[in-house]
Amino acid sequence: MNPHALKKTGPGLLHRVTELAREPVPMRVDGHAITALAGDTVLTAMLTHGAVLRQSDFSLEPRAGFCLMGACQDCWVGTEDGQRLRACATPVSPGLSVLTRRPQGPT
Repeated sequence: MNPHALKKTGPGLLHRVTELAREPVPMRVDGHAITALAGDTVLTAMLTHGAVLRQSDFSLEPRAGFCLMGACQDCWVGTEDGQRLRACATPVSPGLSVLTRRPQGPT
């Protein structure tokens, strides 16, 4: 098992303190169902459920975002259908399915 994968249980890196009554939005991360809240970004949704946003493309070390405003390249994640998106600037949507690391190509 990947030690840097999204934690499935326990607290995430971010903790909600307000706006808890927003509409739930179901989504998936690495095949695991999570619930975001309407208006969340993908980054917020992922980091309320775990401490890792994705693996670095170069070292495979865990990353959790850097600038959090769409100016850097640290929050790129992929979707199961192969699209790339900025987790910090992309709102969640029902049924969205993201991956924390790039799929391995054929060897």
